[in-house]
Amino acid sequence: MLGLKLPTDPRWVNIVEKNIEEILTDHAFCEQKAASTAISLIVSFPEYSDLVQEMTALVKEEISHFKMVHDKILERGWKLGRDRRDDYVLQLVKFFPKGGSRTTQLVHRLLYAALIEARSCERFRLLSEELQEKKLADFYRNLMVSEANHYTMFLGFARQYGIKKEVDTKWQQLLEYESKIISNLGTSEAIHG
Repeated sequence: MLGLKLPTDPRWVNIVEKNIEEILTDHAFCEQKAASTAISLIVSFPEYSDLVQEMTALVKEEISHFKMVHDKILERGWKLGRDRRDDYVLQLVKFFPKGGSRTTQLVHRLLYAALIEARSCERFRLLSEELQEKKLADFYRNLMVSEANHYTMFLGFARQYGIKKEVDTKWQQLLEYESKIISNLGTSEAIHG
């Protein structure tokens, strides 16, 4: 369903289990960045009323997810650590050239967002199936469904605002590019690392 060209090596979960504090901290900041992305889309493209409506709802959802993850951190007696670079996203956003029409810029941002959500969904599925801690596995199972919905929403908006055939071609090219990025990751306790 997600169309990812390279699945995450299931051994990534072994890395995560050795440092749950790090994955929860990274995950919390991923949720915060997702909320920020939705806000940025509202600010940058206010003329797309249907997008603004959905992004407003998404901001609320992503911030609620941030709180849920932060609560997990606090339940364990930890504090939210510092944010760190997300090399996956930094490499991913280099794919499309800068510039172009506003519509092209919007489509590219929507495709990036769709792919980030798809990879998060895939990673959450792995965590839900492989984590030994049942309560945490269930937590990730519930979040996995949200990520899948976000992925389809962003991809749907890209197809709605762009020329569907061109968008689908760009999506496939981005998926191929992402597979090369992800082949060099999966060695750290980060959602996309």
